[in-house]
Amino acid sequence: MSSEERIHDALLRKDTVTTSNTESLEPNNSVIVDADHVEQVHRKMRFLTAMAALGGFLFGFDTGVISGALLPIRRAFHLTARQQEWVVSSTVLAALLSSFVLGGGLNAYWGRRPSILLAAAIFTLGSCLLMLASNYESLLVGRILVGIAVGIASLTTPLYIAEAAEPSLRGQLVTVNAFLITLGQFTAGMVDGLLVTTEDGWRYMLGLAAIPSLMLWAGFWYLPESPRWLILQGKTDEARIVLRSLRVTEQQIHEEVQEIINSLSQMSTRDAIVDHEGDSGAYGPGSSHRTLSASTQLGFVDHFAAMLRDRGARRSLILGCGLMLIQQFSGINTVMYYAATIYEMSQFDELTAVWLSGFTALAQVVGIGLSLYLVDRMGRRTLVLTSLALVAVCLFFLGLSFYLSRVLSEPVLQAFDPCQSQSAMLWSGETKFCYDCTHIPGCGFCDGYCVQGSSTGPADLSQCPIGSEWVLGACTSPYGYMSVFAMVAYLLAFGIGMGGLPWTICSEIFPLQYRSIAISCSTGTNWFGNVIVAATFLSISSPQVLTAYGAFWMYGAVALIGFVWLYQVLPETKGMSLEEIECHFQGLHQNGYSSIADSDERERPSSNNF
Repeated sequence: MSSEERIHDALLRKDTVTTSNTESLEPNNSVIVDADHVEQVHRKMRFLTAMAALGGFLFGFDTGVISGALLPIRRAFHLTARQQEWVVSSTVLAALLSSFVLGGGLNAYWGRRPSILLAAAIFTLGSCLLMLASNYESLLVGRILVGIAVGIASLTTPLYIAEAAEPSLRGQLVTVNAFLITLGQFTAGMVDGLLVTTEDGWRYMLGLAAIPSLMLWAGFWYLPESPRWLILQGKTDEARIVLRSLRVTEQQIHEEVQEIINSLSQMSTRDAIVDHEGDSGAYGPGSSHRTLSASTQLGFVDHFAAMLRDRGARRSLILGCGLMLIQQFSGINTVMYYAATIYEMSQFDELTAVWLSGFTALAQVVGIGLSLYLVDRMGRRTLVLTSLALVAVCLFFLGLSFYLSRVLSEPVLQAFDPCQSQSAMLWSGETKFCYDCTHIPGCGFCDGYCVQGSSTGPADLSQCPIGSEWVLGACTSPYGYMSVFAMVAYLLAFGIGMGGLPWTICSEIFPLQYRSIAISCSTGTNWFGNVIVAATFLSISSPQVLTAYGAFWMYGAVALIGFVWLYQVLPETKGMSLEEIECHFQGLHQNGYSSIADSDERERPSSNNF
């Protein structure tokens, strides 16, 4: 007998559900449930959420650890700024490709649970390779492997939690995944601070991620497959077995299974696949296996095309992908990947910069914690819009701190050039302020110091007097602490809504038949934005392009534009089942709202503006 069957039998023996009518499970009947069974269900749900959210922790740890590790890696391998950008963006690019190419297909055809197991194994391998990296090339290979794993896990874990959770708890439980992302970032910052002065400390920074990835791999051997995926495959009886370990009453199980089946039945009447098969009837439990799993028998291109032809799926896809782009282009991973570098640009020394980057990550942990408490009270829409408005304000002040540092900087001293390099001579007439000099490659001097450019390329230390060293913070500024305050406020504001709720919303809004491929598209879009931001920040923040303050003001403008758009199109999904949300996007309820929406929620703008 399998473990699932044993669970099934045990729950049947313990289940003492009684009703006023012996055989009826109608909603108005009184239901008495064994307290031990309730506790068992809650314990199973907590374990499931914790294990799945470890995928979020790995995502966050990798995002955060590279910020502090990049500084000693730069010294160890003598990396140019372009190579540093590749160390960061190679993981992001690999995550983008794996979420698009691998993630959706694995989830659709193989299932949620095996996809997470595979991601954990690849992440462990990549972390071990990073710890043992001997050159720039092996470092890139390890970063790419980690990126592949993160790409698969980042789309699968919130999807798995959303499909397993009850509607009343879904927002909180999916936000737990986002909370673990920020906790991973904070943990990485603390690890960076503790190891940055250790010889080869960067190896331990990158290698420690193998521990939680092994925990994720081991934990998922004891967890079931998503019940909704099982029903999509026509395995309704197996789905019932899983739901008996995750729900309190047989009535809940019966209603949830029937709601999922009815949703698929309604979709079949709109779907060209079922029209071709000549079957648009309702589904029965355990029957119509061919129809239930028809979407999984198509190729990727045909499945994607069918999704775009479906009105509700298309509208939800536009919202999900747009939400992910706004999240990335409001600059979050600029702060997470380059936090230590940004603090160096604000004239803090390396050790201080690493510790500050770790502690400021705590602000996002607090923000996500508040979101975890508020998401099923205030709702997704209110938190997202509030968060975006505050993010725009904070980005303006962050840019302002860099602007003031620049315009109030000491003038460049050209009387004496200790570097004596041709590149320094070429730049000597191009810079007006000391701030510019410290961030332009080849400027080479600032108030008597040899200064390495932080944006690209090595300068020539060999031409400096004996005892000289590269100093990013040669030009002190009283506005460095303004940058710290602005970054803390930014991360707190971002965490309240935009940090975790895009993942929560995207795990809710897609129809079951297209959920795997739609989640793949939205997650891939997130990683696409991540790649663009990670690969361009050092370049666009240089004085020759936008400058640091120009870059942050650009991100702030994106946040404002995103606020206006989401105000028009983002609905409230609090308290709705996944199938009711699907009906909402199909426009099956009057005025575009689910019949379960609260009366005050009906006053919000419609999401029918696609």
